[in-house]
Amino acid sequence: MNRRSFLKKSAVAGASAFILPRFSIGKAGIPANSRLNIAMIGAGNIAGMAYNGCKGENIVALADVDSNMFGQFREDHPEVLKAKRFADFRVMLDKMGKEIDAVCINTPDHTHFAATMHAMEMGMHVCTQKPLTHNIWQARTLQKAKKKYKVVTNMAVQGHTYDGIRQMREWYEADVFGQIREVHSWIQGPDWRPFEEGRWYWHKPSQLPMKKDPVPAHLNWDLWLGPNAADTEFSELYHSKSWRGFNAFGNGLFGDWMPHISDAPVWILDLYEPVVVELIRKEGGNEVVVPDGNTVKWEFKKRGSKAPCTFYWHNGDESFMPKTPEGWTWGEMPDRGTMYFGDKQLGYTDGRSNNPRLGNKEAMKEFKKAGYPDEKYDRVEGGPFEEWVRAIKGDGPEPGANFDYAAPYTEMMLIGVLAARFGGRIEWDPKRGITNRPELNEYVRPSTVREGWDYGKDLWRKRSKFAVS
Repeated sequence: MNRRSFLKKSAVAGASAFILPRFSIGKAGIPANSRLNIAMIGAGNIAGMAYNGCKGENIVALADVDSNMFGQFREDHPEVLKAKRFADFRVMLDKMGKEIDAVCINTPDHTHFAATMHAMEMGMHVCTQKPLTHNIWQARTLQKAKKKYKVVTNMAVQGHTYDGIRQMREWYEADVFGQIREVHSWIQGPDWRPFEEGRWYWHKPSQLPMKKDPVPAHLNWDLWLGPNAADTEFSELYHSKSWRGFNAFGNGLFGDWMPHISDAPVWILDLYEPVVVELIRKEGGNEVVVPDGNTVKWEFKKRGSKAPCTFYWHNGDESFMPKTPEGWTWGEMPDRGTMYFGDKQLGYTDGRSNNPRLGNKEAMKEFKKAGYPDEKYDRVEGGPFEEWVRAIKGDGPEPGANFDYAAPYTEMMLIGVLAARFGGRIEWDPKRGITNRPELNEYVRPSTVREGWDYGKDLWRKRSKFAVS
C-alpha cells in the first residue's frame, strides 16, 4: 500500500489534510503570547534537546516506534503526561491534523526526510535534527518543499545560533584573514566499543552477514525501518543508539559531527557546490558499516570574490588528524575543530563552529586589544528550537539554518559520504549529479522507495535528472 492509499483509509486524514494549523504563515489574529501546539517525532535522548528548546509551548503529541521511550521521556519531562502517544508518526499527523502547529523530528537519519515531508505537506512548521537527510535527492526535495508549503524550517545545529560563527564571518569579511584557500575540519573517532561492554553510540558487527536478534516486544521494527528495505533483519546493534555507524541508517561522523564542526566554513565561504570530491585515505568500512577513519577532499571553484578553495574532512585515529600547521602557537592541536589557511592569517573555530581565534596567540592578543570588527550579523538568543519558535510566532527572523541553507550544506556533506564509502574521485555537477561514475547516482537519487514512504516526487518535473521516475 502506498502512502496516498494509507491517507485515504482515514476520513480524519482526508479532512485534516486541507486544514492548515493555527500558526500558518501569514495567518492574522494570532496573539503574540499564544502557545504553539508541538508534536515530537522521536522521544529518545535527543528529543530532550527539542523539548528544552520549546519550553513554554504545548507538547500535544509524541510518536516513537519504541514504547519504552515514552516512559523515559515522560519521567524526564513530566509536563508532557497529557500528550497523546503514537507508534506511527504518519497516523499521529493525519489523525491530529489541525491540532498540531509544528513538529520536531528527532529520529535516526534515514527517517528524517519522510517525517519532515509529511509534516510540511500538512502545513506544519518543522525543525529537524542534523543531518537534514540521508541522501541528496531528499535534501533538494525538502528545499523545494520549503518554497511550496511556506512553513518555517530549521535544522537543529546548535552552533549556527552561537555568536562565534557570526564573529568569524565578520572577521573574514573585514579581511582579517585575506583569501582563504584551504580549510581542514577534523575529529577523532568513531569510538567503536564492544557491545558486551554496554550500549554505546558506536558498535559494529564482529562478522558478516550480521547475526539476527529477536525483536524486543516494545519495538515496532517495521516502523523503525521506515523507508528502508522491509526484509532487513533486526540486530541489537542498531537500536537504540548505534545506528549511525551503519550505511543503511546513518552517515557516520559525517552526519554526527561534520554538521557542527564544518558549519562555520561552509556558511562563511559558500562551500556548497564542489567540482571534485575525492577520498585521500581510509581504513576499514564495508558495505554495511562506515570506515574506521577517512580523509576526504572537496575542491571548489571561485565563488564570486572568494578564491578557489580546497576543503578537507578528517576523522579516525591520531594518524588521520591534520598536522600542526606553521604559525599555530596555542600548543597541542585541539581534538576537533576547523583550521582556516588565509593569505594573511591562520584561523580556527572549535567543534561547534564557535570560539574563533587567530592561529598565532600573540597576534590574537593584539587583535583583541585593537578591537574586533563591528558586528554585522544579529546575535541569536537561545538555540535552534528557540529561534524556530520565535520565527513561527513572528517574533524573530527566519532561522539561520533554514532549509535554503541546510539542504545545500547537507548535499555537500553527503557527496563526501559517497567518496568515503566507495573511494576514488567523484566529479560533481549540481544539475547532472556524478558525471564520471554514473552508477553512484543510485545513491544520490534512489530509483526505488519502499511502498508507503514515497514522499516528494510531485515536486519534481519528470525530465529532471534528480526526479525519481
